[in-house]
Amino acid sequence: MNVKEMVAAANAVVPKISPDEARKLMAEKNALVVDVRDAPEVQASGKVKGAVNVSRGMLDFRADPESPYHDKAFAKDRPVIVYCASGGRAALSGKLLKDFGYGEVYSLGGFKDWAESGGEVEK
Repeated sequence: MNVKEMVAAANAVVPKISPDEARKLMAEKNALVVDVRDAPEVQASGKVKGAVNVSRGMLDFRADPESPYHDKAFAKDRPVIVYCASGGRAALSGKLLKDFGYGEVYSLGGFKDWAESGGEVEK
């Protein structure tokens, strides 16, 4: 399997949502928003207001309740919305969370989509 095939498989199990749908999940269901970009990317552009930044390389450790690096913001009964720069890492991260047993996982795609829709950004 190559990266293109991995992303396609991930997209098949992780629904992509619009910025408006993300705002609704954040407001109504207290969805956790996770920016899986690396820190320099976030520093350069900012992030979705209220999002946690967990680079894709650390996501396994932050999302696993058995890990000493677990982030308590991650709860399997809480909706999770992931995004990155263009959508590939978000899809792969969403699939990982599904594999970990997170029930409600969505991909927002790329940060640019959020920012261009007028979504709130914090530096």
